[in-house]
Amino acid sequence: MNQPKKVHFIGICGVAMSAVATALWQKGYRVTGSDSGFFPPVSTHLTNLGIPYYPGSHPEKMIMGGVPDFVIVGNAVASQNSELVYACENNIKIKSYPEAVAEFLIAKKSIVCAGTYGKTTSAALLSHIFKHAREKPSYMFGGLAEDGSPAAAIDSGKWSVVEGDEYSTVKWDKKAKFFHYKPTHLMLTSVKWDHADLYPTEESYFGAFKKLIAAIPSNGKIVFCTDGRELRPLVMDARVSKENLTSYGSSKNALYKYKNLNQTSEGLVFDIVYHGKTYNIKSPLLGSYNAENITGCFAMAHSAGISPGEISDAIKSFSGLKRRMEKRYENKVTVMDDIAHSPEKAKSVLNNLRHIYEGLVIAVYEPNMGNRTLQSAPAYKDAFKDADIVVIPRLSKLKVNRANPKKAFDGKDLAEIIKKNHKEVYYFDDDDELVGFLARGRSRGDVIVFLGSHGWRGMIEETVKRLAGK
Repeated sequence: MNQPKKVHFIGICGVAMSAVATALWQKGYRVTGSDSGFFPPVSTHLTNLGIPYYPGSHPEKMIMGGVPDFVIVGNAVASQNSELVYACENNIKIKSYPEAVAEFLIAKKSIVCAGTYGKTTSAALLSHIFKHAREKPSYMFGGLAEDGSPAAAIDSGKWSVVEGDEYSTVKWDKKAKFFHYKPTHLMLTSVKWDHADLYPTEESYFGAFKKLIAAIPSNGKIVFCTDGRELRPLVMDARVSKENLTSYGSSKNALYKYKNLNQTSEGLVFDIVYHGKTYNIKSPLLGSYNAENITGCFAMAHSAGISPGEISDAIKSFSGLKRRMEKRYENKVTVMDDIAHSPEKAKSVLNNLRHIYEGLVIAVYEPNMGNRTLQSAPAYKDAFKDADIVVIPRLSKLKVNRANPKKAFDGKDLAEIIKKNHKEVYYFDDDDELVGFLARGRSRGDVIVFLGSHGWRGMIEETVKRLAGK
């Protein structure tokens, strides 16, 4: 009997990388991995599965037990990484993780969820709906499910559902990840200029989405949102026939329209109206923007032939993703964690918290690299208007553009930018001082929300401990 193929992941601790590693592991591949660091919950997930991994870059460990049949490389891996260099010098096949997704997960009917925001939750919910309907989809999304289900799987159905990220594929392939997934069906949630480090102008950012829309085949399907910035002009030039353009949102011209939204700390209740029929929707997800995501998923799944009853039942049982308005502690004070790493995403989360909680809204914010540039500074003008207090920590060190090393601002700079439009902003270079400030003197109904895509260096856990009196 032939030994299973071996695949090594360089950068396995990334959420999407670990998801693909898990999917291949569960299909019988021998999987190993390395990364510069490991943090829960990804490291815990890999350990629980029994996938071997190690810190650093060690070619001798990579080939222990046999040379990999191929190596999958994460977006953040440097070109001088010794394992990558070894693979190149020894003619080991190298794939980016979007190339691996395209090879192993994409089915004949390929649904891609794309957009500046909402795409991860939408891809996860759509995957859940298709699984609930027994369609056996292959799928991948860049998040960790609250219920512990895998973020990627390879199955036998005719559908695949994947998150389509607009960021670059890998160091040697600068085109957006979503171009690898050969979409026949596109769910387009939003397009608002982001990732200024990769797309220096709004035109260049929108250009990537225009190319994606143009790639949908004439017999394909595009489901797009009518709220926020109107996407209709973008999709009107698509090759897809007009009857296969489906709109959703709260606006009156949406084909699938959501209305009567009621939001509490327990979740959402609202109606979806389609061709005169009303479907009542209940969801445990927080955030009024999730009514928009849910409606888009309802529209896509319904157009794929899944019944409204099946869709509604699946929505009710979908508990969401970690780090998407995730409650980390709830007593008289609530502590939440959200991956909102841009001013626009932070603004949306804070607006929702303002409507849910009666006390102070305290925001701890750390942007990603693209939102630390001088070009992104104007976006902070009103981003924190729904926060009573804004706290900026010492920012995580990230690789900057060596050609323009001064273009990225630090935590002090960011605090000063936000202070121009907000009266109570604090910068803390020391994590322990920051935690002490957060935990002192809080009142019933206050909510502390950590906004950003990085690991917070244990600050969330320590804040919870102090609030709980431990």
